[in-house]
Amino acid sequence: MSELILVTGAAGFIGFHTCKRLLESGYSVVGVDNLNDYYEVTLKQARLSILLETTRFKFLKIDISDKSSTSAVFKEYSPSIVIHLAAQAGVRYSISNPYAYAESNLLGFLNILECCRHNKIKHLVYASSSSVYGANVKLPFSVTHNVDHPVSFYAATKKANELMAHSYSHLYDLPTTGLRFFTVYGPWGRPDMAMFIFTKAILQNKPINIFNNGEMERDFTYIDDIVDGIIKVMTHQPVPQPELKNSQLPPNISHAPYRIYNIGNNRPVKLLYLIQLLEQNLGKTAIKNFLPMQPGDVQSTFADITDIANDVGFKPSTPIEEGVKKFIKWFKDYYHIS
Repeated sequence: MSELILVTGAAGFIGFHTCKRLLESGYSVVGVDNLNDYYEVTLKQARLSILLETTRFKFLKIDISDKSSTSAVFKEYSPSIVIHLAAQAGVRYSISNPYAYAESNLLGFLNILECCRHNKIKHLVYASSSSVYGANVKLPFSVTHNVDHPVSFYAATKKANELMAHSYSHLYDLPTTGLRFFTVYGPWGRPDMAMFIFTKAILQNKPINIFNNGEMERDFTYIDDIVDGIIKVMTHQPVPQPELKNSQLPPNISHAPYRIYNIGNNRPVKLLYLIQLLEQNLGKTAIKNFLPMQPGDVQSTFADITDIANDVGFKPSTPIEEGVKKFIKWFKDYYHIS
């Protein structure tokens, strides 16, 4: 029997692609998701239908904020590794709906940590976010930088996840690795993300809102590169660094089995260039509505990926031009646009 991996958020964008790659690599996968309606549930169900074509995939509809049902999954299936991707996503939504984030990202993560602790999980890999860098202005963002100034509640919950993971790594010798994802995009992507929103609006001849008057750049990272990183990290358990004194501990490593990595493309792209690529691939010109910066947003993101490159050989290989082309092809196929 192949090694069994538990993936939370399996019907989500990154969760779906991660499960798909694990199944293709011969693993057995148990996927859990609450299928909430933050965005169109039909898209999540379509992703799941692809995964369910493989007999080594089992799906369970549960909410990780429910302690008993989460615990029951661990007891029944005894996973060896957990890839925790379930979370309430979205920066702007966290401003109007903070309790959804406390329930999923804090209580839900605590339930996952407790289950990992009591079931002797070999490695917990979990999603953090580039949003933790918040008010930082020094670029590129490094895992050695201070991240104590979040500018959204979403970012605060992700920073909290890293702190919670460290406490369990320290107290219970639980190997944990947090991955700070940088603006993930690609086929089967999230409808609340800029690339999806822009594409849909351009095709419908509707205006697109461009915040900070277009003076924005993001380290757009193609989904296949993200999944490469997740799989490489999954089999690379962090080891304690006992020789480090407390006064010498950088934020990303520890005397406990704990690591934090950036996982990005390492090439920031100006938002206006992204829009230009979308226009070229769609053969249509966007109607642009320039607006000031939104609360919770940051002007630039740029991942320093030195650590993950050195430790597991992570190397993103998809330029934005190629990634946008693949996304547009999927979008047109999925929504039957000729």
